[in-house]
Amino acid sequence: MPLLEPKRERHLLWLLALTQFTVIMDFMVMMPLGPQIMHTFGIGPAAFATAVSVYSLCSGASGLLAATYTDRFDRRRLLLTVYGLFTLANLACALSGSYSMLLFARAFAGLTGGVLGSLVLAILSDVIPPARRGAATGVVMSSFALAAMAGVPVGIALGAHLGWTAPFFLLTVMTALTWLGARHTIPPLTGHLSNTRQTPGQILAGLWQLLSNPRHLRAFLLTFVMMGSHMLVIPFISPVLVANHGIAPQDLSWLYVAGGAAAFFSSRAVGKLADHYGRRRVFVAAALLAFIPVLVMTHLPNWPFIGLLLFFPCFMVVLSSRMVPMQALMTTVPDAKVRGAFLSANSAVMSVGTGTGAWIGGLLLSTSAGGHIDGYGLNGWLAVAAGLFCVFWVSQVKGSDAHGDPSLGAPSAPAGASTLQTAPQAAQAEKV
Repeated sequence: MPLLEPKRERHLLWLLALTQFTVIMDFMVMMPLGPQIMHTFGIGPAAFATAVSVYSLCSGASGLLAATYTDRFDRRRLLLTVYGLFTLANLACALSGSYSMLLFARAFAGLTGGVLGSLVLAILSDVIPPARRGAATGVVMSSFALAAMAGVPVGIALGAHLGWTAPFFLLTVMTALTWLGARHTIPPLTGHLSNTRQTPGQILAGLWQLLSNPRHLRAFLLTFVMMGSHMLVIPFISPVLVANHGIAPQDLSWLYVAGGAAAFFSSRAVGKLADHYGRRRVFVAAALLAFIPVLVMTHLPNWPFIGLLLFFPCFMVVLSSRMVPMQALMTTVPDAKVRGAFLSANSAVMSVGTGTGAWIGGLLLSTSAGGHIDGYGLNGWLAVAAGLFCVFWVSQVKGSDAHGDPSLGAPSAPAGASTLQTAPQAAQAEKV
C-alpha cells in the first residue's frame, strides 16, 4: 500500500470525488432535460426512457466485463485511459444531431462510466488503510450530494437558457480539466499486479471464482437490494411533487440544492462515525432511521413549499448516510489481489439494482385522468421492507480486513495459532 503525504492524500481524495461527481452528473442531468430532448428529436417518452436506461444497461455490462481486466493494469494508467474516453463520450452527446447518435453516445458514456466508479474505489482502497477508509469514502461519496446540490441545478439552468447540449459541453470541459488533475495527482499503483500472464480460459475461470465466492455473493446481494430500495423512491420524487402537490418545476432546484448541501457536509461526518463505531453499526442505524423520511416522502401531506424545503435536507442526509458505510464495507470484502475486479462486479450489481428498482417502482405507479400519480405509498412500504432485509443481512457480509471495523472487535486467531504477532507479521497485516 503506497503511503502518501497528508497533503497529497487530501488532494487525491478530492480528485477522486471530482471524478465521481462528473460521472454522477452525467447520469443525473439527462432526466430533467427530457422535455427539451423529446422536442428537439421529435420522440416520445418511451424513446427518451430508452436513452436514459441504455446508460445503466451498458454501465452494468461494462462493470462486469471490467472485472476480467481491472486488476491486470496499473490503476492510474487505466483510469486515465477510461476517463479520457468518458470525456469523448460527453463531447459526442453534446454534438449529437440525431436521436440515434444520442443513443450511441449515451451507450458509450455508460460503457466508460460503469468502469470509473469501481476504479475510484479501488484506488482509494489501495492508498487508504482500512482504519481510515470510512472517512475517505465519505469524502468521495460526498460527490453524490454535490451532484444533487450543484451539478443538476446548474445543468437545468444551462439547458433552459442555452439548450440541452450546454450541460454536456460543460461536462466535457470539466472532465478534461479533471483528467489533467488526475494525471498530476494519482501515483502509479502496481502493487496488486502479478508477474504471471493469464490465458483467456484462466481469466474466465477467475471471473467465475470471483462471482461464485460466497463472501462476494453475500456482498452483491446487499448492494442489489439496497440500490433497489433506493430507486423505488428517488426517481419519482420530482414527478410526484409536480403532479400531486403542485410544486412548480423551476422550484425543484431549490429542494435539491438544500438537500444536496446538507448531504455534502454530512457524508464526511458519517464516514468518520463508520471508522469509529464500525461500518455495520452505522449502516444499520442509518438504514433504520431512513424508514421515517421514506414513508413521509411517499405519503406526503399537502405541506407548504417552506415545509418541503426544511424536510428535504433531512431526507437526503438520512438516505445518503446508508450509502457511505455500505460502500466503505464493500472495499473490505475482497482480497487485495482481486479488489478491482470485485468492485467492478459490484458496480455492475449497483447498476442492475438501480435499473430494477426504478423499473419495478414505475410499474407500481399509475396516472389518473386528472394527472394525479397513484401508488407511491406502496413504493415506500416496499422500500422499507427491502431496507429491513438489508439491516438483517449486513451481518452476513464479511470483510477480508475485518480488523479495520470496530463493530467486529478484534479478530480471533486460527485454532492452534499464537495470538502474538512479531513486528514483521504486524507490518505485513497492515499492508493487506
